[in-house]
Amino acid sequence: METAGVKRTIGFYQLILTAVLLVIAWFIMAPFFWMFATSLRPAMDSFKLPPSLWPSVFEWDNYAAVFASIPFAAFFWNSMKVSVLVGLAQVASSATAAYAFARLRFPGRDALFILVLSALMIPHQVTIIPLFIMIRKLGWMDTHAALIVPHMIYPFGIFLLKQFMSTIPTELEEAARVDGASRYRIFREVIVPISMPSISVVAVFSFIASWNMFFSPLLFINTYEKMTLPLGITILQGYMGNGNMSALLAGVTMSLVPVVLFYIFCQKYLVDGTTVGAVKG
Repeated sequence: METAGVKRTIGFYQLILTAVLLVIAWFIMAPFFWMFATSLRPAMDSFKLPPSLWPSVFEWDNYAAVFASIPFAAFFWNSMKVSVLVGLAQVASSATAAYAFARLRFPGRDALFILVLSALMIPHQVTIIPLFIMIRKLGWMDTHAALIVPHMIYPFGIFLLKQFMSTIPTELEEAARVDGASRYRIFREVIVPISMPSISVVAVFSFIASWNMFFSPLLFINTYEKMTLPLGITILQGYMGNGNMSALLAGVTMSLVPVVLFYIFCQKYLVDGTTVGAVKG
């Protein structure tokens, strides 16, 4: 009887916890749901009060109006190009640098790592003037290189992966070294597979930050055809912000699709990585 009472108590608390989490999830998802619903409303209902969460009329032409007003596909491709290249560069540089800091012994290693960490404390706006001068002298103004090259190093990614790689048992490397594996092969076939959960986190953060990047494109990109999607959305706001908020939110909704899909993909990969990278006893 006592065991049954304990089980009922645990079930009651789990039910309360589930209800609380559902309420929190609703408050998080409600703005996104409202945004999608508003993107399907007629223009005259964009500022309707009180706001409703479900459109009375589905106006799919709002999405067509986005493509008719701005070169949305070109902006989308530019953002995808910059985000993928920056993400690959940041993952590669973070993983290799983290492995060096976590596993190699060389003079000045700790001081250099502290220098990398200090970059986390410097706001991007502080370095934007010397960066602007450097980009102009290199002739990279109005090119995507100005958005890619300065962001190839990710100090937070180096810190995160270094902390994770420091926890990997050294016996795995020693066993691989006994089998004749080189340092590069150990990194590629031992360290990287085990570190995939943390690498996935770095990839998600890098892709989202690059996809939402607005300040750098605003400074370095001048040509209409080379603009990224966040900058292009502001142009769409200039076209429709005063009269058709639904079309503007349609463009914002489409801009969120790659980020959501990438996050869902990496979330699944995180779970797979924790099992594949598990150390068998």
